[in-house]
Amino acid sequence: MSSVLNAVYNNYLTAYTPKALTRYDTHKKSELRSVYNSIVKLNKEAPWYLPTTNKDTQRYAVDIKENARELHNTIAQLGGLEEDGLFNKKSAYSSDENVVSASYIGPRTSDDQIPSLELEIRSLASSQENLGLFLPEAKVGLVPDTYSFDVSINEMNYEFQFAVGESETNRDVQERLVRLINNSGVGIRAELAEADGRTSLRLTSEATGLSQGKTHLFHISDDKTSKRAGTVEYFGLDYTSREAANADISVNGEERSPSSNHFTIGKLFEVQLNGITEEGSPVTLGLKTDVESLTDNISHLIGGYNDFVKAASSYVETQSKSRQLVNEMKGIAGIYSNSLESLGVTLSEDGTLSVDRELLRQSAMQSEDVAETFESLKNLSDMLLKKSNQVSLNPMNYVQKTVVAYKNPGHNFVSPYTTSAYSGMMFNSYC
Repeated sequence: MSSVLNAVYNNYLTAYTPKALTRYDTHKKSELRSVYNSIVKLNKEAPWYLPTTNKDTQRYAVDIKENARELHNTIAQLGGLEEDGLFNKKSAYSSDENVVSASYIGPRTSDDQIPSLELEIRSLASSQENLGLFLPEAKVGLVPDTYSFDVSINEMNYEFQFAVGESETNRDVQERLVRLINNSGVGIRAELAEADGRTSLRLTSEATGLSQGKTHLFHISDDKTSKRAGTVEYFGLDYTSREAANADISVNGEERSPSSNHFTIGKLFEVQLNGITEEGSPVTLGLKTDVESLTDNISHLIGGYNDFVKAASSYVETQSKSRQLVNEMKGIAGIYSNSLESLGVTLSEDGTLSVDRELLRQSAMQSEDVAETFESLKNLSDMLLKKSNQVSLNPMNYVQKTVVAYKNPGHNFVSPYTTSAYSGMMFNSYC
């Protein structure tokens, strides 16, 4: 059962929510209890609906929930969960964004308490790559049968099964394996490599680097597989053409070798390595001025709002109630549209917001009381936070449903899992 749950979870992360997780995706018991109580209260008088079985509708429900989570996290990262946090959240700068990009994740403090950092990047963390044999586009040299091979990755074992037909070519089978592996979402990307009219399978791990004591990120074999063996040797799937390696960097002269190109430094900066520094030319990380930080935070807030509106708008033609969600978001922004325009934020006809960064920056520089000047943006942030929580709690509210029966007011049983119908959608085809 645990392997089934892991497969479901991996499918969910890759198919529905490929966005990066943040520290705001972890919760205390009290927060989870609060969510449960909210669901119970929400469903107390809710009518019964027919289950939603349409695949497109199921994907839509999960997608808007995940985009609501993303909007919530965007606001949280900008300090929107704290009183006046939106105006005091510091923003990081990098002297070369093409090599290193960074964001500040530390506490609110004065600029002189956070030292600047100098990073030298000599090599990036790399992934493992297995490159198979280059085979001619001829009839496959395997006996027609059902074959399988095992992939060990992230301390999990996965078995891949496929059939080989009588008249299939090497390329036919290789292309099928590419689709099979990429659709599995186990943490390996597959592609077809070509050279001199021959084709090979290239398998690359999504993860990079090696933790202590590890020699590889994934291993492929068919020694103990359940179906016919032979494909690993025939296609050369077990040959590692590039081993995974950690990054080689220094931070203020201190040598480090992170296993990922995305990591944190001193609980102050979240860093993404993008390239290599030139010898003697380190990249400097530090904090932007208060005005620049405020401008960045507001721009990111508007960007998070726009991403959510665009995600909901993409379903307008196929999901009738998605238009309701777009209109609700547009209505929230419309409440503050007049005051926002004076700050350089304009509401468009499609419900998205545009930002004039220069006008926004001037408003911040000329303000004697930042909290008062940007009160409308703080109120907008608060309302967006409430709306994102509402959508995340009950995305099925924006799905066209058929009512079966209304409950007898005051004489009913609670049904705490009705709003979580989308969670069952992830288990389709597994149970």
